[in-house]
Amino acid sequence: MTTTQDVTVISSGKAYKKELARLQAELVAMQEWIRTSGTRLVVIFEGRDTAGKGGMIKQITAVLNPRTCRTVALPAPTERERAQWYFQRYIPHLPAAGEMVLFDRSWYNRAGVEKVMGFCSEAEYLEFVRTCPMLERALVRDGLVLVKYWLSVSDEEQRRRFQARIDNPAKRWKLSPMDLEAQSRWVDYAEAKDAMFAFSDIEECPWNVLETNDKKVARLNLIAHLLSMLPYEHPELTEIALPDRQERDYQRPPKEHQTFVPTSYVRA
Repeated sequence: MTTTQDVTVISSGKAYKKELARLQAELVAMQEWIRTSGTRLVVIFEGRDTAGKGGMIKQITAVLNPRTCRTVALPAPTERERAQWYFQRYIPHLPAAGEMVLFDRSWYNRAGVEKVMGFCSEAEYLEFVRTCPMLERALVRDGLVLVKYWLSVSDEEQRRRFQARIDNPAKRWKLSPMDLEAQSRWVDYAEAKDAMFAFSDIEECPWNVLETNDKKVARLNLIAHLLSMLPYEHPELTEIALPDRQERDYQRPPKEHQTFVPTSYVRA
């Protein structure tokens, strides 16, 4: 792993794991700073199917405290939710002071899949175009930190990943009829994304575009960028003394009185 002009070259899987571990340690420090400072952080992940949103979020949250870091991945709206103000079902998931929330897709569904697939009317779409920037500016004025990522994948790499899902039974669940339909509307989605950027790439919270053909490098680049978005400081570490274990007479109940998991595997 060598560094040239502030760009770190990841030369092996071992180097990737080492750098990922270092960045994840920084994420822990950032989360603690968020908690103690009362910061509210929202990170939005958007992009084409197979762009790596889920894997990216997993690497970010892997070492974080789930009590103050949540992932929001909402299913299709219910009939009642479709009768609400569009943003209403997203608002309850926004963080309180000291929390961070990661949206695996967000209110931008209206600008993408709903627009392309006809799940919203033209009037509903135009109202979203007007309201979305105003809502985001209001959130930022109120002190919320809003970071938006668009994960970009080439059409060739996307098709390769789709085929890998088809060929792997453990990943078939990731492939929905909507994903297949999106392939036949590839240009429609590209045009919808361009239109979305035109009205929502605002100064207060711009879109940050990330190339994800190389998933591992993309994860490192995004985490490093996310860390740069907050002026976090490392917490002071205090010494922790492990107390002595309590000692007094204790008799464990017989093992035959308990139900144990069968031993199906052992070490060689």
